[in-house]
Amino acid sequence: MCDRCNYTDFLKSSGLGYTRNRLRVLKAIGDNHRPLSAQEIFDTLKRSQPINRVTVYRVLDRLVDAGLVDRISSGGRSFFYGLSPNENHHPHPHFYCKRCGQMECLSPSSLPLDIDALNKIHPGKVHNVEVRLDGICKKCLKMA
Repeated sequence: MCDRCNYTDFLKSSGLGYTRNRLRVLKAIGDNHRPLSAQEIFDTLKRSQPINRVTVYRVLDRLVDAGLVDRISSGGRSFFYGLSPNENHHPHPHFYCKRCGQMECLSPSSLPLDIDALNKIHPGKVHNVEVRLDGICKKCLKMA
């Protein structure tokens, strides 16, 4: 859970505007310690109050388009969702377990991402870098 982020302010300052469902989805993502799949977000939200699955997908699309949430590829057809980098959350790599399908956040210092340096050597303008490591997590290794 992030006690430094004001999700209502994020929505208002993004130009997207506040709705209850947008806030619920953003909080579900931001208050988690790892990126979540759309299904995990839906399951989390429906435990406290009913919500339509299509609404969750539409809200996720809007939050991604507004730059509040990152859509992180698992390497297949599914995606995970995490907060976009902001003043409280620095860009960081992720680890995807090919056995259990979970995605974890790695420390920003584990694979430093220097976008300014990339912009100096790349002829265009880099806005985002996504780094994902694939392998088997330690929980799955113990069960093997």
